[in-house]
Amino acid sequence: MLQEAAQPAAEVATMLQKIGAGAFGAVVGWYVYYINRWRKDDVQLSDIVTLIGAVGGAAVLALFPEKTDLFGAYGIGLASGFFLYFSILVILVNKAPGFNSGWFIDGRGPALSKDQAIVGGKGMGSTPQVED
Repeated sequence: MLQEAAQPAAEVATMLQKIGAGAFGAVVGWYVYYINRWRKDDVQLSDIVTLIGAVGGAAVLALFPEKTDLFGAYGIGLASGFFLYFSILVILVNKAPGFNSGWFIDGRGPALSKDQAIVGGKGMGSTPQVED
């Protein structure tokens, strides 16, 4: 009884705060997938440590204290942003002529015509593969 009375009452998050935390999480999740998709080198342990620090580090916990509704909304937003990026990518790859699920595995795509060239980033594959 006395312990319950001594603890301060937990602040109740408004719906707007929860939506904001979820939207912030969605933006972070979207950006995390984007960065991992366009990386230039192989995945290393330091990348995973950096990712965990960015997603659940001290700054995030300062904004959204653990075991609160805001942290829960952030986590839901984080997952939804991450998987929304992937879902949109799947839809766009399936609609693009000549592309299929092989693009996700090793970057396979349709053969280029003589007047086309590969310029810029590599995306998912380390070396663009061409299907004959």
